[in-house]
Amino acid sequence: QVQLVESGGGLVQAGGSLRLSCAASGIIFSLNVMGWYRQAPGKQRELVARITTGGSTNYGDSVKGRFTISRANAKNTVYLQMNSLKPEDTAVYYCNAVHMDHPHDPDLGTWGQGTQVTVSS
Repeated sequence: QVQLVESGGGLVQAGGSLRLSCAASGIIFSLNVMGWYRQAPGKQRELVARITTGGSTNYGDSVKGRFTISRANAKNTVYLQMNSLKPEDTAVYYCNAVHMDHPHDPDLGTWGQGTQVTVSS
């Protein structure tokens, strides 16, 4: 059974930092592209960051220079370090794992349950 469990969300003031973690089980982690997505109320889901099996990364335009995605294959875990947080970063953040054969189709993979991030002004 594939499972992704996110942690690390919470309430933080603008300008602060949070680190999200996503622990995976039931998959060969090293063969999966890992991504973080977010969805705010009334808005569409958007890509925050993704990291390939080879460690290449790409970020949504709104978080470039502030967020960093990384992965620890030995721990089956992907991280999202979020710095200089803004109120507009407030959303539910979802972890995604998709096999490397379908790197651009996150809906073919597995989603976590989501973790709330709230940034106060």
